[in-house]
Amino acid sequence: MNKCRKVFPCTGGGGRFLNRLKAFRAFTMAEILLSLTIIGVVAAITLPSLTGNINERTWNTQRKALYARMSQAIALMPALNGYGTLTEGNSSASAQDTAAETFVTAGLSKVLKINNICDYEHLEDCGIPAKITTLNGSIISDFTSSMNTLVGYNCMFNGSAPNQSYSQLDTKAAAFETANGESILVYYNPNCRADTKVVDAAFTQPYMCANFVYDLNGSKGPNTAGKDIGFITALYPSDSVVVAPFPDVSLEKNSNERRTHVEAARYCTNKDNETRMPSRDELMAMFYNRTIIGGVGTGLDYFWSSTLGERPDTAYHVRFNSGSRHLGSRDSKYRVWCIKR
Repeated sequence: MNKCRKVFPCTGGGGRFLNRLKAFRAFTMAEILLSLTIIGVVAAITLPSLTGNINERTWNTQRKALYARMSQAIALMPALNGYGTLTEGNSSASAQDTAAETFVTAGLSKVLKINNICDYEHLEDCGIPAKITTLNGSIISDFTSSMNTLVGYNCMFNGSAPNQSYSQLDTKAAAFETANGESILVYYNPNCRADTKVVDAAFTQPYMCANFVYDLNGSKGPNTAGKDIGFITALYPSDSVVVAPFPDVSLEKNSNERRTHVEAARYCTNKDNETRMPSRDELMAMFYNRTIIGGVGTGLDYFWSSTLGERPDTAYHVRFNSGSRHLGSRDSKYRVWCIKR
């Protein structure tokens, strides 16, 4: 019996099929080069996007983990005010200022794993970058030294009401490195105050106890706000509130229209599921960190918060040229500065 009949006939169409099959076993050099060229072009187009998405997800995960650890640490501290000494000399250069450094060494390090602590003269030793790119794309290098360089000025308006007069304490910054590798710059107010319910204007600066500007990967790039750079703010010395808003700069820049409180909330939530109006404390933190955000919201305008007053027809708003916060009718029209979740 002819065994080849089990697969193909020995003659005729089967033999011709085998010949064709042999002819298609190899690619020509031109075909290989063309295929490699196409693969290279596709990779060049898609890899940066894929790498960027991976980095964004990594930073977002790290950001949330750091916020959780900082919130837990702050909650374990009995109070956030009173650390360090402030003795004024004949000039700002001769003033003794250990407030921020002592807050970290004697307070925060007891409830948070810290590897290294640096005073204001050696911030770079804790991985603080010399320059950062702000959220709106500008470059800054002079924000690190003291509270004034962060907020922008040290003396606010004077008024007749008790809460309308404020002189900012210009404490020097300190820095530390966490056990997880983050580099964190600390601005500290040892005289921070408890929250008060106000009807008229009150400056927000006294309520900020500590402000942390973090770099998730130390001095490595990209050193850009919204990526590896961000901020966390702790308000009120006891029953403290810790916030870390992510401002949507593009929305704020394109939102010069004034809206009622309901319209402002709808404007943010209609954008996407990740966007909302900031709370009062988040909006205050955005004011403190205008330098990090970069030249946005620094005019005379008021911005709505999502926080309602004791009367449901009122809500808080913050004035961004002075930091004053107010309660006003929800029918009033102010600007809105949305944030991402």
